[in-house]
Amino acid sequence: VQLQASGGGQVQAGGSLRLSCAASGRTFSTYPVGWLRQAPGKEREFVAGYAYIGMRTYYADSVQGRFTVSGDNAQNTVYLQMDNLKTEDTAVYYCAATKLYGSNYNRAREDPSQYDYWGQGTQVTVSS
Repeated sequence: VQLQASGGGQVQAGGSLRLSCAASGRTFSTYPVGWLRQAPGKEREFVAGYAYIGMRTYYADSVQGRFTVSGDNAQNTVYLQMDNLKTEDTAVYYCAATKLYGSNYNRAREDPSQYDYWGQGTQVTVSS
């Protein structure tokens, strides 16, 4: 499985960006996909997750209500719509896929070590 993240850029606070995570490889469309980010000097943290099966979505408290994760099974692509961006959202954003499903993914989704496949990351910079 190969993942390609794109859509990052620079935006002013209050603005919006949409990230895309395109995947290739067999069975990807059933793997849950997470978006994680890493700011300078900080640990990588979970932002949002999408499970194709059941179209379930998951969010970190810090982005709940501002970010929306969605998936397009036919395109093997997961999106992260980011609205009302804040300066503290500045980070490199990664998409990652895991072989965990259902409740196992729900329990593990915030742990970066539980993801099996990673994209290359895309920079998001929010200025005040």
